[in-house]
Amino acid sequence: MLTNSFTACLRSERERECDVANLRAMESDVRQREDLATAPATVAFIDIAGFSAIADVYGDAAALDVLEVFESMVRDALSGYEPPIKWIGDEAMLSFPEPDTAIQVLGPLLQACRKEPRLPLTRTGLNHGPVVRRAGDLFGSTVNIASRIAALAAPGQLLATRPVAEAAVARGILVRDLGTVALRSVAGEVPLYEIELAPSADPAWIDPVCKMHAPYSSYRRAAPEGPWFCSPQCEEAYRRSPQTYEVPR
Repeated sequence: MLTNSFTACLRSERERECDVANLRAMESDVRQREDLATAPATVAFIDIAGFSAIADVYGDAAALDVLEVFESMVRDALSGYEPPIKWIGDEAMLSFPEPDTAIQVLGPLLQACRKEPRLPLTRTGLNHGPVVRRAGDLFGSTVNIASRIAALAAPGQLLATRPVAEAAVARGILVRDLGTVALRSVAGEVPLYEIELAPSADPAWIDPVCKMHAPYSSYRRAAPEGPWFCSPQCEEAYRRSPQTYEVPR
């Protein structure tokens, strides 16, 4: 009987030690996750403004050609830096350690995209803040806000939050304060800034269908007034369904 009692006590002591070890492991895991959640990053989303229209008007093969040009330019710009976090259709999600690095990389990239005659205008959104890293991906409010900002940007426009704007100002880059903006599924309003890393796009010269920017070497327009188009195909698509395409202002 004494032996059984001693064995039971010993087992109970081991179980308590095991519980303490498990609790410490859980606390350590929580601390590690908290450390990951507070790790800052500058998150950027860049997409091709007219990609869907190109697929509709010119076909999937033409859209794929445009995407391959864009992907190649992004890879070249990131040479020596981290590769894209992921591709979401025609949109690249990028991550940088701080805003200044993002500006150093994206400046040449967006200028090259602007000069590339095979590419429509791009839209870019940046935000800096804490992120959660998991399995090579990023999560959290910082990422969500960057994505919403990119969706809000007009063709040829880069929008960003204050930390990125401050880094741009420190480099002497033109920054415009757009005030506070409500973003979908984001509580409160977010101060936004337009940063001119590439030449501004003239709205009057943006094809409303494919979002190419003039001058167009091969085509102007058939009508004496109205939007300018890069090709007869885009003009015909707009003529059939003008409500589908937003004319830049």
